[in-house]
Amino acid sequence: MSDITRRRFLGSVVGGVALSAAYSGGLSAASESSTTLVGAAKVDITPDYPVRLSGFGFRREESEGVTHPIWAKALAIKAAGGSPAILVTVDNLGVTDTMVCDLRKRLKAKAGIDPARVAVCSTHTHTAPMLAGVAPTLFGEPIPPDHQAHIEQYTNELADHLERVALAAISDCKPGRLEWGLGSVGFAINRRAKRDGRVVGIGVNPEGPVDHDLPLLVVKSPAGEVRAVYTSYACHCVTLSNNKISGDWAGYAQLAIEKQWPDAVSLISAGCGADQNPSSGVTGDKVEVAAEQGQQIANEVKRLIGAGLQPLDGKLICRLERIDLAFDTPPTREEWERRAALPKDNFSNRAIAFHAKVQLERLDRGEALQTHISYPIQTWAFGDQMAMVFLPGEVVVDYSLRLKREFGARRLWVNGYSNDVPCYIPSERILKEGGYEGGDAMRYFDRPTKFKPGLERRIVDVVHRQLDGTLVKPRV
Repeated sequence: MSDITRRRFLGSVVGGVALSAAYSGGLSAASESSTTLVGAAKVDITPDYPVRLSGFGFRREESEGVTHPIWAKALAIKAAGGSPAILVTVDNLGVTDTMVCDLRKRLKAKAGIDPARVAVCSTHTHTAPMLAGVAPTLFGEPIPPDHQAHIEQYTNELADHLERVALAAISDCKPGRLEWGLGSVGFAINRRAKRDGRVVGIGVNPEGPVDHDLPLLVVKSPAGEVRAVYTSYACHCVTLSNNKISGDWAGYAQLAIEKQWPDAVSLISAGCGADQNPSSGVTGDKVEVAAEQGQQIANEVKRLIGAGLQPLDGKLICRLERIDLAFDTPPTREEWERRAALPKDNFSNRAIAFHAKVQLERLDRGEALQTHISYPIQTWAFGDQMAMVFLPGEVVVDYSLRLKREFGARRLWVNGYSNDVPCYIPSERILKEGGYEGGDAMRYFDRPTKFKPGLERRIVDVVHRQLDGTLVKPRV
C-alpha cells in the first residue's frame, strides 16, 4: 500500500479554522453588518484502509491504493439579512437521502441552519468508496461481510466529515463578494447508442442532446483575491475504472484550479449528466486522460475569471419540497422466479438474477415491494439574477435543457446527483425509449421496476412552483 493510502487527515481542514477548535455557534462580529459573509473549507475523506469502490459492478475486490486524495468541501453563504446557506460537495458516486437528512439535523441543532439551506452535491466519481444504501445490488452478488463492514465504517466516517466541513465553512465566514458566469467545455458526449432508431446500449450517440455549459460561482475577498471556486459539468465521472481511489476528471479539475489559486477552495459537482459520458470513453487507469479533462475545466474557469464575471448580490431564497415518484407495475412472482433462474453466463444475467432473488426474498419475508421513492427538490434563488436547482438522482440531460429553455439558460444552474442518488431519473422521452437509463439500471439500485410515466412533469412543476415568483420569464 502506498504512503498516500496510509495517510489519514481525520483532523485536517483547509479553511478558516482547525477541526480541533470548537464551533462557537455564531459568525464573526462582521455578521452584525449588512456585508455578505462567505466561508469555505475542505476535509480529506480518503480512507486509510481498503474499501469497495462504487460505480462499476465488475470490481469485486476492495480498493488497491490511491491515485489522489478525495475531498468533502463546503461553501457557507450568509447574504445581507439572511441566515447561512451551506453547499457541500463530495467526491463520491452519491450520498443517500438518509445521510443528507442526518446532516441537516446536525446543522440545525449546532448552528440553527434551516434544512432548505443545506445542499449536498456529488461529483459522481466511479473511483470512490461505496456507501451503505447507494446502488446496493450493483455487483450482482452478495457483498462479503468483511467488505460490508468497511463500507459501513466509511459511511459512518463520511457522515461525520460532512458535519465537520460544513461547520468549518460557517466558522470561516468573513466579508466577501460573489460573482458568477457561464462558460463551456466540450468533452461530454451523449452515450445512448442507437441502431435503426432503437437504443442498443451505452456507447456514442452523435445526434443525442448534450449540455456543455459550465456555470461558475467565484468567492472573492473585498480586495479581489479568489477565495473559492464552484463549478459543475454534466458528464459522468467514468474516465477511470481502475481499483484505486480518486476523484476522476472532477478530482483533477479541483487540483488544477487550486494549483492556479493556491489559497482557494475548489468545489465541483455534476450536472444532469446521467446519459453523458466523456468523449474518451472509459479508459481504465489512464490518469493522464482524466487529468487532461480536468485541465479543460480549469482552463475555462481561468478564462471566465479573467474575462470578468457578474456580481451576484440578490437576496438568497432557499426552498425545499418533497414529492413521491411512483414506480410502474412490478413483475409478478412468476416473472421474478423466471429471472432468478437465468443462467449466470454473463454479468448482465447475473445482475438480473441477483436483483430478482433480492425481490423474492422480500416477498418471502412478507414485505411489500417499493411502490415509490421520496424525491426532494431544492432551489436556491439569488434574487432574479441566478437560481440553482438541485435534483436528486442520476438525472438525464433533458431536464437541464428543458428548464434552461423555460427559465433562461444564462440564469439557471441545474445540478443532478444532489441530496440523494436513489436511481436514474429519466425524462418521458427516455422512459419511453427504454434502455439503460430508461429502466434497465434499476436492477443495480435495488428498485423493483421502472418509473410510472408522468415523473418529468411532476418534477418540472415543482421547480416552477419554487422559482416562478423570482425568475418570472427568460430575459431577452
